[in-house]
Amino acid sequence: MSYIDLRSDTVTKPTDEMREAMARAEVGDDVYGEDPTVRRLQERAAELLGKEAALFVPSGTMGNQLCVKLHTQPGQEIIIEERSHMFNLEMAGMAVISGVLANPLRCQDGMMDWASIETAIRPRTSYFAQTGLVAVENTQNMAGGTVMSFERMTEITNNAHSAGLPVHLDGARLFNAAIVLKRDVAEIAALFDSVMFCLSKGLGAPVGSMIAGSREFIDRAVPLRRMIGGGMRQVGVLAAAGIVALEKMRSRLEEDHANAQVLARGLAEMRGLKIDPERVQTNILVFDVTETGQTPAEISAKLRQRGVLANGITARLMRMVTHKDVTRRDCEVALGAIREVLA
Repeated sequence: MSYIDLRSDTVTKPTDEMREAMARAEVGDDVYGEDPTVRRLQERAAELLGKEAALFVPSGTMGNQLCVKLHTQPGQEIIIEERSHMFNLEMAGMAVISGVLANPLRCQDGMMDWASIETAIRPRTSYFAQTGLVAVENTQNMAGGTVMSFERMTEITNNAHSAGLPVHLDGARLFNAAIVLKRDVAEIAALFDSVMFCLSKGLGAPVGSMIAGSREFIDRAVPLRRMIGGGMRQVGVLAAAGIVALEKMRSRLEEDHANAQVLARGLAEMRGLKIDPERVQTNILVFDVTETGQTPAEISAKLRQRGVLANGITARLMRMVTHKDVTRRDCEVALGAIREVLA
């Protein structure tokens, strides 16, 4: 059976142009710094973000955890939103790899503000774990792809820096956020000490993420990447797809946002589902199915039988994500399948 896959934008297949670029990529041993395609990808990513340097890593999780390790000392805390990917979906990596704890805050729409962060900063005493880092996620995945405003990011980073705290941006879907904010990604990245973004989500590359920061920061990241298993050899075959993703795929993300609106408006009309289309800003939808009398697992199983894949994320919430391999027609077909399931 051919499926309409709305589980995540990580399920995208590489484009024909990516496959061609991968096949003809010039390669070398990247552990020796000799892969020319990787170097081009890193230089282009740094240029787009306005940072001194960037580093190719196998996954966004590895990228985030490298940045945590570089910014903190064991025994410190990270202030982070309660629904963030780094807190929920990275296998307690910050504790295992860096020896730090999360200090999670519950904020409306998954968006921290400076007032809540300031309250969470630990006093300088000998009996509290000290705050070592503030981590912002934009877009905020598990809150439904919500976007933090540029003004709020500016307030957070300015005040955190005044308090002597670095700020990391988990920008897995940074380019989606930039479209909504109508800002260049470099304007956003300039606010943060380090930035991670994914090539393998809406941008459609098969593998990989980037971290970016100062030259000194990235130089320190290179041996740490190798320490945790990220030393790659002739990886230009993957970096080639990342270059195509950066050059060709950014401009089409608005289509995913528009398709998410089609889904959101259709879902909002269905009895038993709770979703506010006005809050759907990017390509992610999170909706409450409690009043249907069915669990997310039950709905997911019935949708699969009808050729639609979607995930439950809690006992009451489901998530759908649009991407380049989901068309407007696919969204309409998926809505029809959901109507059948709820009937």
